[in-house]
Amino acid sequence: MKTEKETGKPMENKIKEVIVVEGRDDENAIRRSLAADTIATHGFGIRKETWDLMEKAYRERGLIIFTDPDFSGEEIRKKINARFPEAKNAFLSRQEATDKGDIGIENASPDSIRTALEKACCTLTEIREEFSAEDLAGAGLIGDAASAERRAAIGRRLGIGYGNGKTFLKKLNQFGISREDFIRECRRLEEEGNS
Repeated sequence: MKTEKETGKPMENKIKEVIVVEGRDDENAIRRSLAADTIATHGFGIRKETWDLMEKAYRERGLIIFTDPDFSGEEIRKKINARFPEAKNAFLSRQEATDKGDIGIENASPDSIRTALEKACCTLTEIREEFSAEDLAGAGLIGDAASAERRAAIGRRLGIGYGNGKTFLKKLNQFGISREDFIRECRRLEEEGNS
């Protein structure tokens, strides 16, 4: 975990939870954006010492999982969520996290990082089926050529990231998104002419 002395950020606006990222460059991006403690997994093969550190942080302060918006990042996220089901999850879009073909939290602007962390969602442990495929179809999020683009925009607005239709539906239910928030963001997207 990075301390105030290491980050150089004032502690009065520090995030309570510890942010789990993939590597040092991600930790540096977090430090440039706000005051927070971080843990780096250093890839998919998470060492026992890192698991122990995450366990301690999870019990004492809570975790926010903030991995890259690529296949490896999603696999690491799944692995950590399986062990810490009440951890919060923060997401960046691929667009926000890409620079010259490189995808990673380290490429995002401080504003994008702060916004993603503000929208961090916690995973619900009970089975929740607030949304169905019919909801996605009705909102134009599955079933036509522009659906992927719409899912990306709505996922960014709701702070749950991108996913194909099945994954997006799972995220809506898993991260406790309210029907009101979903409808509001779908309407806003439509009003902006992105439908």
